[in-house]
Amino acid sequence: MSKKTLVILAHPNLVESQINAAWQSKLEEVSDSVTIRNIYRLYPDWNIDVAAERALLESHERIFLQFPVYWYSAPPLLKKWLDDVLGYGWAYGPGGDMLAGKEIGLVVSTGSPEAAYQSDGRLGHTLDELLRPLEQTVRFVGARYLPVFALQGANRAIAADQLSRSADDYLKHVRAQHEVV
Repeated sequence: MSKKTLVILAHPNLVESQINAAWQSKLEEVSDSVTIRNIYRLYPDWNIDVAAERALLESHERIFLQFPVYWYSAPPLLKKWLDDVLGYGWAYGPGGDMLAGKEIGLVVSTGSPEAAYQSDGRLGHTLDELLRPLEQTVRFVGARYLPVFALQGANRAIAADQLSRSADDYLKHVRAQHEVV
């Protein structure tokens, strides 16, 4: 039995995206089993409906945060979403256990190629190192951190077959039973 899955899609300019748009299209093929929340479309005024977002989080066992790595972190609206939705007394602190035991994973695209995200690469850090604050957020709220799914090198054209394979792999990743990292 597959787990009820929620994808929080946070791309500031999805129309211009080759990777995140392809991933979203692939997920839409299985919209009966995956709920997609495009927060940049839903909240253009940045006024997040915290109650609605929390209700969705509560009703899903598996959550993925999908976004382009943006200045070596999450895009600003996703950061605001985390700040607003994962509040004290709900996600952490006394009585704050609403995400405890859920599975949360990151699905990211990067502009630079994989070789840049190495300790001896151009950026001097691995992708996992740069995503560590988000990993810690997942652990802090008592959720199980899933392996990161990434496609790197979006600043160059990606061949259609590679993009299609990545979208297929993404769907498998979202549906898979994962070992917790």
